[in-house]
Amino acid sequence: MTMKPYWQNYIDGSWTDGGSGRIDVTDPATGTVLAQHALAGTADVDRAVTAAARVHASGALSDMRPVERARMVQAMGRYLLAHIDEIAPVLTAEQGKPLWEARLEVEGAARYFEYYGNQAETVEGRSIPLGSGYLDFTVYEPFGVSAQIIPWNYPLEMTARSLSAALATGNACVIKTPELTPLSNAWFAHAAEAAGLPGGAVNILCGLGVEAGAALSAHPDVNQIVFTGSVPTGVAIARAAAKNVVPCVLELGGKSAAIVHEDADLNAFEEDLRWGIWFNAGQVCSAMSRVVVQKDVHDDLVGRAEAIAKSLSVGPGAERAEYGANMGAMVSDAQRDRAEAIVAQAVRDGARLVTGGRKLNRPGAFLEPTVLADVTPDMTIAKEEVFGPVLSILSFDKEDEAIEIANSTDYGLVGGVFTRDMDRATRAASRLRAGQVFVNEWYAGGVETPFGGYGKSGYGREKGREALWNYVQTKNIAIRMGPQS
Repeated sequence: MTMKPYWQNYIDGSWTDGGSGRIDVTDPATGTVLAQHALAGTADVDRAVTAAARVHASGALSDMRPVERARMVQAMGRYLLAHIDEIAPVLTAEQGKPLWEARLEVEGAARYFEYYGNQAETVEGRSIPLGSGYLDFTVYEPFGVSAQIIPWNYPLEMTARSLSAALATGNACVIKTPELTPLSNAWFAHAAEAAGLPGGAVNILCGLGVEAGAALSAHPDVNQIVFTGSVPTGVAIARAAAKNVVPCVLELGGKSAAIVHEDADLNAFEEDLRWGIWFNAGQVCSAMSRVVVQKDVHDDLVGRAEAIAKSLSVGPGAERAEYGANMGAMVSDAQRDRAEAIVAQAVRDGARLVTGGRKLNRPGAFLEPTVLADVTPDMTIAKEEVFGPVLSILSFDKEDEAIEIANSTDYGLVGGVFTRDMDRATRAASRLRAGQVFVNEWYAGGVETPFGGYGKSGYGREKGREALWNYVQTKNIAIRMGPQS
């Protein structure tokens, strides 16, 4: 792969430098600088928002017949698939994930454009009977300017998730990419141009959260905000948005638990472990970071988790092109060091380090796949998000105890229950404090299924048809019919 040395922002249909200089983008697998990216300042944010607001005011998107927008949105997804061989290596280089995982992410991003393109024609109002002499109906209108602040763990999929739904409903968008992984977002600009979207409909800029992110979330001409990231940043964005009375969708992470009963299929569960905690080096908001297992099968499950962790080949993502038992780097040395420190604290608190927990003796942000047993609900590691390849195993005796442990954090993003007893499974699903519950398969579902959290995992829903309502507002039109005296 030949890496372009300098990448620009995309504002109002043109590639442009940034008012705050440049930022280095580092390859987490080697620690070396990959490229530099233009760094947007507040003036760049203002130009991008102004361009998006102009597009919205012109009706260039909102006045289209929905099928026309649908075709453009779908074309963007096809563009990504057509250029997967260019995009995936860049994503691997900037984020650290194995190349096969990067290809899955490109495919996942394209799937959002396919799905929401298909949904564009289905956003319909309804008539409301008010009796003789009245015609009353509702219509859905786009908010206007959608500001989208993207996390570094899935820069393509998370952008696609919000951008596709926003465009399908007629909004113009300003995307602030993550400063750690901004490069691959450039293909959304290329895709928008190839699909025939007007200049200013999609604006993509890289900037620091404290400058560009803060300016975007507080901008008076932004009409709606989507953010995925940490709780403190989400709170800051919500406060800024509240000053302008702007709605937000906040997805703020989790500390998700899988409850494993004694009758669970542990052979099948091994695959859930692999995907649940070590995919993307555990840097997944809905990761299976806690397993709460019935005591009769506790030791068996710990042994299985240890074997899986030790079987994973850990190294540069570019060298891991084939699907399999492998894991890449974490996104940065700082993120790796934080995870390593949390593991060390857990051991001091009384947890048993079954395997892993240390950085590799080589350049790059690598952490061994880690399993901790004898974790108790009061430990920090059982409450706080690690965002790394670290599995915590807790135990329980009775069903009520398992639910209590699973619900014992401030988060509530996803949860899971593994059992052959469907009565038990449905009882758990109704009691788990989570926006999405998986039964007998972690990450069951897809683009079609709504996703979002309870508690400090945020509010609003992404994915599925539910996400569309984030990007439109309801207008009621009431008409008095016939002669009036």
